Amino acid sequence: METLIGLAVLAAVAMPVVAIIALVTAIGARDELRRLALRLAAVEAELTPRRSTRPAAEPAAEPAPRPEAEPTSAAIPQAPDAPIAPPAPAEPPPAQPPAIVPVAQPGFEERFGTRWVVRIGGLALALGGIFMVRFTIEQGLIGPGVRVFLGGLLAAVLIAAGEWTRRQDNVSGIAALPGAHIPSILTAAGTTVAYATVYAAYGLYGFLAPAAAFVLLGIVALLTLGASLLHGPALAGLGLVGAFVTPLLVASDEPNYWALYVYLAVVTGAAFGLARIRMWRWLAVTAIVLGTLWMLPGIADVGAVTPHAFHAVAGFALVASLIVAGLLWGPDALPGRVDAVSSGALAAYLFAAAMLAIASRHDGLALIVFAMLVTAAVAAAWRSDAAAAAVPTAGLLVALVIAHWAVETWVDPLVLPAGPASGVLPDTSGAMVGSHLALGAFFMVLFAAGGFLAQGRSERPLPPMLWATTAVAGPVAVLIALYYRIAGFERSIPFAGIALLLAAVYAVATETLGKRPARPGLAASAAIFATGAIAALALALTFALEKGWLTVALGLMVPGIAWVALQRPLPALRVVAAAGAALVVVRVGWNPRVVGSDVGTTPIFNWLLWGYGAPAAAFWLGGHLLRRRGDDQPARTVDAAAILFTVLLGFLELRHLMNGGDVYRPGTDLAELSLQVAAGLALVIGLERIRGRTGSIVHDIGALVVAALVAIGVVLGLWIVDNPLISSAGVGGPFVNLILLGYGLNAVLMTALALVTRATRPASYRITATVLAVGLALAYFTFEVVRLFHGPVLSAGRTTNAEQYTVSAVWLAFGVALLLVGIGLRSQPTRLASAAIVIITVVKVFVVDLASLDGFFRALSFIGLGAVLIGIALLYQRLLFPRRAPPALESVHPG
Repeated sequence: METLIGLAVLAAVAMPVVAIIALVTAIGARDELRRLALRLAAVEAELTPRRSTRPAAEPAAEPAPRPEAEPTSAAIPQAPDAPIAPPAPAEPPPAQPPAIVPVAQPGFEERFGTRWVVRIGGLALALGGIFMVRFTIEQGLIGPGVRVFLGGLLAAVLIAAGEWTRRQDNVSGIAALPGAHIPSILTAAGTTVAYATVYAAYGLYGFLAPAAAFVLLGIVALLTLGASLLHGPALAGLGLVGAFVTPLLVASDEPNYWALYVYLAVVTGAAFGLARIRMWRWLAVTAIVLGTLWMLPGIADVGAVTPHAFHAVAGFALVASLIVAGLLWGPDALPGRVDAVSSGALAAYLFAAAMLAIASRHDGLALIVFAMLVTAAVAAAWRSDAAAAAVPTAGLLVALVIAHWAVETWVDPLVLPAGPASGVLPDTSGAMVGSHLALGAFFMVLFAAGGFLAQGRSERPLPPMLWATTAVAGPVAVLIALYYRIAGFERSIPFAGIALLLAAVYAVATETLGKRPARPGLAASAAIFATGAIAALALALTFALEKGWLTVALGLMVPGIAWVALQRPLPALRVVAAAGAALVVVRVGWNPRVVGSDVGTTPIFNWLLWGYGAPAAAFWLGGHLLRRRGDDQPARTVDAAAILFTVLLGFLELRHLMNGGDVYRPGTDLAELSLQVAAGLALVIGLERIRGRTGSIVHDIGALVVAALVAIGVVLGLWIVDNPLISSAGVGGPFVNLILLGYGLNAVLMTALALVTRATRPASYRITATVLAVGLALAYFTFEVVRLFHGPVLSAGRTTNAEQYTVSAVWLAFGVALLLVGIGLRSQPTRLASAAIVIITVVKVFVVDLASLDGFFRALSFIGLGAVLIGIALLYQRLLFPRRAPPALESVHPG
């Protein structure tokens, strides 16, 4: 029965809509004839002055006959054969510029008396009529019939007053006054009251059948349309707002959605018709926004799906008929131009249909209407490039609807009875899956086929690029949503096959478009399809493999997109590559272990290696490919992601290795910290080498940041927090132990860093690296001596004379070795470090050893120190600063 009622109402809708269309067509033809007549009159007016001035101008071209008695000519002798020059024509007086009459700006009193009070008065009239009706309803003063009659009478009086004042203004010539137009204000108030009266008679009291109410509303809309043509845009705006606000002011306890939406369809049709005739885009946009907002009341009401669907369909049909440029009775469209109003109008009602599908929990009728409108929007964009921007909007809304179904927590399994009562109520989950699979497949084919077939049809590049973007992004988004709902991010060979098929389709589209003759946007669209092929292939890998392969697949997309951007230079592809890298960073930030707690216990070869190593390698390759065409922001973003993932890979793998697979274990020890510092130094050395080849600022800054982190680890970690002289932890065997790992190995790596940066970094950088290297080496020798005397726990036991002497001797030997290395490398920082070690040793001998040593060890300490210092002096004198022989004195022989 509800369907029959809907069909009847839909049939009734046709009559006023046809009337509106006929009126629009007739008025458009009349306006065209009027414009032709005005142009003809202008041409005649331009030609008429020329014909009237020609006879007066012709005598001026010939010399005027001289009078017989002319004193001036008789006094001047003339040569017999001399030609008589005609008199020069008199120069016309210079044209005076038109006087500029200053226009006096109206003051406050004038604006108040001629504009503000009139507008407020018109609004008060309209609201007063509506509130009067509402007051009589609340108080029960008069019956419904009298209320309706008085409302209609007030509307007629206001409209008649507006027409009478308009004619009086025309007769008296006061219409040009810069005040508010009183006739239009009165007429607007009257039409608003008329809307409210008819709506109340139908929706509140049931005096009118749907067909009769529709006819009366259509008549009021047509009267408003005609009056707006006479009174100007003020009436159109006020009438439109009043018509859309009327259902809010004249309310009912039992809403009648059919009455509301039939009323809104007529109002919207009238507004669109007026906007089309006058080309008032603002009026069309206002009607579209208000009409879309009226979709929201009661949208979640299960019993109101049909009237809501009618509202979306009616609005979409009116937009396509009257607003979209290049369609039916819409304005003319410029070839290849995307019109914001045309595309936005279709998108608005697509949004309304999508919201209905979501709010109704994917009701069958709502989904059918949504699919119909999406198909109609694609067809409209196919017919006119002005609506091309509605295609990506349709794809986005389709993805939103499917994704809502995929992630929504359905309550049917929670409320369905179990046990013996199982099966009493129908379970629709299987049907929902089947219908959404079919719907998703339909949309995927629609967007992919439409996006490919639309290539080469436009005269500008933007429309085909919009089609291609939707053809790629729409099916991929739908496929991901369906995969999530059905497979739950688990391994699924069928979905992997679909993704692989989609990748093959995009690859064929890329090759086909690449072989076609050049057309606007064709190369860019081919690049977009190539990107889609890479994305679909990555999805196929994700669907076919388990666990965190989605992160790996997204990372692998980046070099693929970079390669496509290298083959087909399109700036948008570089941005897409950078966005892909950023997406992987966000994904890993959400779950650093990639696959949750099940990372695996195998050292190195676990999910951290795949989750971080594969994206890191992909980003390094992607950054290299992007930098081949320029070191711009996308290339730098990918390079930064490569450095970040490399650092995270090393850090997390070491955490996993040293903590039994628990990367979240709080705290650290000397072994783990030593490995972290060594890995950081190795990365810094590698970045310094890469920076020298690429010259990239990202590699430069990345190397500095990692070096700073390593320096903090050395100073705060190795020298303070995990210093084995302070802690009670053991260091291991006599020589192969944690001291060698934490201090010896890192001293060598820090020395290598200082050598690598000798010619590329400032002196402050090299000096800092040298100081850290010397400090690590000095700590290694010191701790190794203590280990030999104290055992694995360096803080256990007392310090003996032999230990103190050995420490001083080792320091002194280390200082001499540094001096020899500095001399050999001609490195002043190394020689200065040697001098610092020697000075420290001297201070230790004269302060510590003098106080703590006794007997043989004290004497041996000082003797050894003196001998070494003398040797150092000899090295300086002979190798660094040798003495020069004084110049020989010349012999002076007497003459």
